[in-house]
Amino acid sequence: MNMIDNLWIMVSTALVLLMSVPGLAVFYGGLTRSKSMLNTIAMVFSAFCVVGILWIAYGYTLAFGDDVGGIVGNLKWLFLSNVNPSDRAPAAENLLHYNFILYQMTFACITVALMAGAFIERMKFSAWIVFSILWFTLVYAPVAHWVWGGGWLSSFGTLDFAGGLVVHETSGISALVGALILGRRQEPVMLPASLPLVAVGTGLLWFGWFGFNGGSALGVSSVAVTAIFTTTMASITAGLTWMFLEWFFLKKPTTLGLMTGFIAGLATITPASGFVDVWEGVLIGFLAGMVCYVAVAHLKAKLGYDDSLDVFGVHGVGGILGSVMLGLLAKPSVNEAAGLFFGNPAQLGSQIVGVLAVGLYSAVVTALVLTIIRLAIGVRVSSEEETQGLDTSVHGEEAYNR
Repeated sequence: MNMIDNLWIMVSTALVLLMSVPGLAVFYGGLTRSKSMLNTIAMVFSAFCVVGILWIAYGYTLAFGDDVGGIVGNLKWLFLSNVNPSDRAPAAENLLHYNFILYQMTFACITVALMAGAFIERMKFSAWIVFSILWFTLVYAPVAHWVWGGGWLSSFGTLDFAGGLVVHETSGISALVGALILGRRQEPVMLPASLPLVAVGTGLLWFGWFGFNGGSALGVSSVAVTAIFTTTMASITAGLTWMFLEWFFLKKPTTLGLMTGFIAGLATITPASGFVDVWEGVLIGFLAGMVCYVAVAHLKAKLGYDDSLDVFGVHGVGGILGSVMLGLLAKPSVNEAAGLFFGNPAQLGSQIVGVLAVGLYSAVVTALVLTIIRLAIGVRVSSEEETQGLDTSVHGEEAYNR
């Protein structure tokens, strides 16, 4: 057992926690109207708490337990039974089992929390809690097993270094489905409460992403360093690309556009970060800036869905794009895997199958879950509550004292 590797994963766990709470909460909160800002922050924090408890109760064993038919893990670690503090992690024998479990928990938590951005200002808080429980159980845990826990996509050869499929595509596709079911807000034009807060949130997310991608090497190695390097360069490139596209088409290089571009680059490089080299990372960042910009600035307006904070356009589209680019650009000298451009066309096929399977499954199950919740307790607040703002109508407090 390598204590240096364990130390790195402990640090990475803290970094992913930082990118979730407060990073994502501050980023989303700053983008929300001031009258519903606290509700948005509460959605992120509450999702993290709920999923954290469910993860140690049954989520971990469903995701990483012994394979059952390629679909889900068995219940050998239900409520962390048969796990001792000094045990080695079966999935990474250089790590303590507790260390691996806690690190993977942060991925599950932020995946659910990401979807809040598509539902803000109009979803019942009670519906959000129930949705978090059901979605985590029925979507995240099985898909994590498919890809990372020895399930059927893993056997098929589909790769996902740090969550392009498991985190970003699942949350992005589900966010789009949820936004369509919830319907548009009464005030669809977004008026951010605080763009400086958005910038702070972006910085925290970017910093935390080093643990997200670098930690996914599960130890201190050249792969971990490369993942951090490619992550940085992809984010820089995507941010600049988005800024210049906005400058060209809208004649104004906005701060919000620059920040959104950074996040698009981070989301897109995630699945490929430990499989591609630095210049491939730059290319992925450039494509992320272009493709995600089109999805947010043009596709969203054309189709008319109200994905309030562009979870689908940034995370869903980015996760899909990055997963496909992995199939093209994976470089054997980085981490053994080879993509189409390095002599292995089969990898591209495996990635496309993964993208299609995860996307279809996430969409169908999310629609079923939200339909059940709508019939049982309703999913949307009243028009009066939405007009008043969810901070006062739901939580009885305000972000800013007047």
